[in-house]
Amino acid sequence: MSDAISNTSPLLYLYRIGKIELLPRLFDKIFTVPSVADELQTGHQKGYDVPLLERYHWLEIVSPKQTTSEWLARDLGKGELETIALALERQEMIVLLDDGLARRIAQAAGIEVWGTLRVLLEAKNQGLLPAIAPLIDDLSDSGMWISADIKRRILSLAGE
Repeated sequence: MSDAISNTSPLLYLYRIGKIELLPRLFDKIFTVPSVADELQTGHQKGYDVPLLERYHWLEIVSPKQTTSEWLARDLGKGELETIALALERQEMIVLLDDGLARRIAQAAGIEVWGTLRVLLEAKNQGLLPAIAPLIDDLSDSGMWISADIKRRILSLAGE
């Protein structure tokens, strides 16, 4: 198993569909960055249905030593910036990101990226889930936008 660094959306959506506990079953260690923890804490204080990270003993909050380039800051949120910065320091880790631009930037930097759907697919492939089709519907119901094409491709990869 590998280690992973997660941005906000995979933590949020896996929590909302009741599958956040897949992460410690798929990865040795799971990290996130302070801005992600702050974002989720702020959401909780405002009454949103978000995970409280202190409840997950397997999740470690780590600050990157350096920040990413200023030009990235124009188009990415602070969570994505810190997540990518930490991933650049720890190249052997898988980064969990759903934002399209953040994913492309991380991949261009040579970082392995998984989205929330890939987490579900890998969990099914490892026998941790019997099916992912109902979970993809749950993700959509919880606010995650998933195109019909992406849904078809993921379900095809899952043999569903």
